[in-house]
Amino acid sequence: MDVVSHGLWGSLIFGKKQKRSFWLAVILGVLPDVLSFGPFFLVTFLGFVKRPPFGPEPPDPALIPLYVHRLYGITHSFIIFGIVFVVLWLIFKRPVWEYAAWGLHILFDIPTHSYRFFPTPFLWPISGFTFNGRSWADPWILVPNVVILLALYVYVFVIKKPRNN
Repeated sequence: MDVVSHGLWGSLIFGKKQKRSFWLAVILGVLPDVLSFGPFFLVTFLGFVKRPPFGPEPPDPALIPLYVHRLYGITHSFIIFGIVFVVLWLIFKRPVWEYAAWGLHILFDIPTHSYRFFPTPFLWPISGFTFNGRSWADPWILVPNVVILLALYVYVFVIKKPRNN
């Protein structure tokens, strides 16, 4: 799924308590992609490495540095997510539900990434198993995702009107 949608879904589902909770869920919903792809995009933006050709089709994964693939494996693992969730629970003495936006990110990526570009290694480091899903950029995935998100946000923030916190 695209990074913006991850943040929007995460905040919609896990960030409803107050503004702080909403924005924390947005950040945690996008963080798996930011932590894995962000450093690479930064060094390409700064001109330290050549940018792979992005277009209608994803670039050849071999053109993406190995460290991005490794970071993607770490940030897109339910095993790692679960360990961090438990550690946060122990630290804060309660579940940090906004952090569940990270788990939702992984869940959404499993069926919306194909073998062609960054399939989601959700069982890493126990297993390298991935699922050959349908790309999130496919109109059959992207359009319903945008329409549903738009409808839900209109309902929650326009029709239902939240209390000011």
